[in-house]
Amino acid sequence: MAKANEASAMDVDEHQINPKFSINVLQMLKSAQMQHGLRQRDYTRYRRYCTARLRRLYKSLKFTHGRGKYLRKAITESIVTEAKDFDFGLLNRFLHVVLYTAERAWSHAMEKRHLADGPNARQRIYLLGRLRKAVKWASLFAQLCSIKGDSRTSLEAEAYASYMKGTLLFEQDQNWETALMNFKNARAVYEELGKYGSVENQVLCRERVEELEPSIRYCLHKIGQSSIQTSELLDIGEMEGPALDLFKAKLEAVMAETRSQQAASMTEFYWLGHRFPITNAKTRVSILKAQELEKDLHGSAADSMPSEKKLAMFDKIFTAYHDARSCIRNDLVTAGNTENVKDDLNGLDKAVSALLGQRTIERNQLLVSIAKSRLTRYRDDKGDKATKPEELVRLYDLLIQNTNDLTDLVSSGRERKQEEVDFSEEYILKGLIFRAERL
Repeated sequence: MAKANEASAMDVDEHQINPKFSINVLQMLKSAQMQHGLRQRDYTRYRRYCTARLRRLYKSLKFTHGRGKYLRKAITESIVTEAKDFDFGLLNRFLHVVLYTAERAWSHAMEKRHLADGPNARQRIYLLGRLRKAVKWASLFAQLCSIKGDSRTSLEAEAYASYMKGTLLFEQDQNWETALMNFKNARAVYEELGKYGSVENQVLCRERVEELEPSIRYCLHKIGQSSIQTSELLDIGEMEGPALDLFKAKLEAVMAETRSQQAASMTEFYWLGHRFPITNAKTRVSILKAQELEKDLHGSAADSMPSEKKLAMFDKIFTAYHDARSCIRNDLVTAGNTENVKDDLNGLDKAVSALLGQRTIERNQLLVSIAKSRLTRYRDDKGDKATKPEELVRLYDLLIQNTNDLTDLVSSGRERKQEEVDFSEEYILKGLIFRAERL
């Protein structure tokens, strides 16, 4: 009995000498990201928040780097292991410095990755350098947490470091097996942690597992251990979350490369009985992108697709066709006095403009159906947001104007083929239907 009491006293003394702290890493980072820009994918804003947060932490710790020559003070294991009568609040702030330094480096890399025209060669080198910094600081964070943190904190820190390592390799397009191993390690930790703790924490862990899944499947696809097709990866890319943004950027690059390969064999564009040669590679890629989106929009799965997703797809189609028109009109400027080339380019511009008109009408018809459903709900439930009849009238006015513009465009020109005549008559009838529905 005396020995048992002595052993118990020794355990208590050991716990007092080596107390363990706890940080809910995932919850803290998710809250910071959502509140400071990443809800809108604004990595610049989040990076600035991390910088400001670090400045406050350094000042509160009196851990500044001097006013004259810059001499960085390193946060090492000795701060954790050699501290006596350690204040947990102070320790937490030192660890927050390491964590937010990793977050700042990662957000800076993601900021470069999501530039409008994509990172150029120099920016890509800088991007990879920032990701290496993020891996370095995340690894240090995991190392420090393993010394003084409880088991949960240490596991979360290891998962965070594994994710950063996987992200770096993912961006480098190399060592896919190692990247896969790191992503799987992170997923395994979050799967286990998702079984315990508060409901909020379990939900966050499950969300993180779902965000990691596409990257794991992409790595399997790259090393040839998965039969998943690129089109299926596109469906995965519809998911949301900061952990998926690099995957989406990579996937878009893959799709752009695939379109470029397909565009090499696309020499002509067929429209209402006409054949227009396409010599500009950028024009071909833009048209192919629009056609891929149109297949998804009019495919078998379109009936079950939410209206918000359809509207987003229409926006992407419009962007692709506008890019094509911009390329065509630039070619017209540089075509000189070559009449045959100018005629072909003008015909192609007319065809793309007509397709834009058709998709605009389809989009406005979708808006009418949404407005009508809200009008029905208003009659059934007075508390729901109402669609006023004036809004429907405005939408029908737009549709009438769209059909008039489209028929005028297709009717222009001297040599009209029968397909163009039939097309014009079809949209004249649609315009009459829209007028009747407006009334």
